[in-house]
Amino acid sequence: MGVAAALCLVYLFLAGRLLVASLFSERPELASLQRAVRLDPWDADYRNHLGRYYALVARDPGAAVEPYRAAVQLDSHSARYWFDLASAYQVLGDVSNQTLALEHAIEADPTTPDVAWEAANFYLVQGEEAKALREFRVVLENEPTLADPAIQFCWRINPDVDALLRNVVPARSEAYLAFLTLLMQKQETAATAKVWAALVATPQTFELRYVFAYLEYLFNHKDVDQARLVWQQAAPRFGLSGYLPSGRNLIVNGDFSLDVLNGGFDWQYQKQQSVTLTLDPSDFHGGHRSLLIAFDGPAVNDAGIRQFIAVQPNTLYEFSAYYKNGEFEGAGGPHLTIQDAYTQAILYDSDELKEAGFWKSATGEFTTGADTRLLVLHVRRLPEGSPIRGKLWVDDFRLAPKRQ
Repeated sequence: MGVAAALCLVYLFLAGRLLVASLFSERPELASLQRAVRLDPWDADYRNHLGRYYALVARDPGAAVEPYRAAVQLDSHSARYWFDLASAYQVLGDVSNQTLALEHAIEADPTTPDVAWEAANFYLVQGEEAKALREFRVVLENEPTLADPAIQFCWRINPDVDALLRNVVPARSEAYLAFLTLLMQKQETAATAKVWAALVATPQTFELRYVFAYLEYLFNHKDVDQARLVWQQAAPRFGLSGYLPSGRNLIVNGDFSLDVLNGGFDWQYQKQQSVTLTLDPSDFHGGHRSLLIAFDGPAVNDAGIRQFIAVQPNTLYEFSAYYKNGEFEGAGGPHLTIQDAYTQAILYDSDELKEAGFWKSATGEFTTGADTRLLVLHVRRLPEGSPIRGKLWVDDFRLAPKRQ
């Protein structure tokens, strides 16, 4: 019984000692942290806390080195301890020991993005670009929120899209999207096509808005062939195969039977003063609804609805659409207009869409120019700017090459 009692007292003493050490370690005071280390010298965390006090509170990195070193000796598998030691060496200007500690941190936890980020920036400052790229890849693989700045650093180190795709950028949609966004900002149009190809090759999901943003960029940079390819690849991926143009009709969603995507090669709309756009299921020519455009006020130049259409140069096309209206007040009226998206040359302009209380067709033919690759179809108001009031329904748009 005496031996058991003695062992129990020893256990209670040790447990109490550890409890007191734990309590002291939670106080952000030098004396308390030192006492915690003395009471439990085998706890690496207490040593590291003491080192952080010297480094961050006392601003004495030299004094922080000893407890940091003690912490990594007690637990060499903690990347955080090695990283804190590397930070102290960095402030002291001890590059060799900083490098060694940082490599230990990477070895202890090679996939932690925080460690990889700091390591990458350290290697970048030291001019070790290959090692920096290696660590930025770890960041890209494990921390999507850092994809944008990581890609920017990678491009600054090596502005070679093929090399980065091959060796640095992982097959993750977040990394590819960050890369694609950067290349668009840099106006690297040819390079964006390579990143897009890598993006669609991965089964990982991403949002449709990125497709719309890329297509808008391609429209603005006159790369119609790539825009057409992007839409062909993206549509089935997002369940939008019904929005693909066909040989019989290059106008997408011409009868408004599908939801308006407001992007890509579908209809796009922008709020215009004194104009209201509505999909009307109560009156239509074909399908099950039409587009109702209500005009009510001055300064109306455009209805705010348009669609981009990829075409071939030097080609004869047939256009048709149907319209119906209520009573219009004001001079002039709306027109269906097709223009070259880049030169603004008008290839087709309908008569005024007025005085049609029943569904009536608007038709015409035109030949594209030698450089025409992209058209824009929209509803103009002529004469521009004068007051107008009335309702216009449009439906069943069609555009196709004319058979010879």
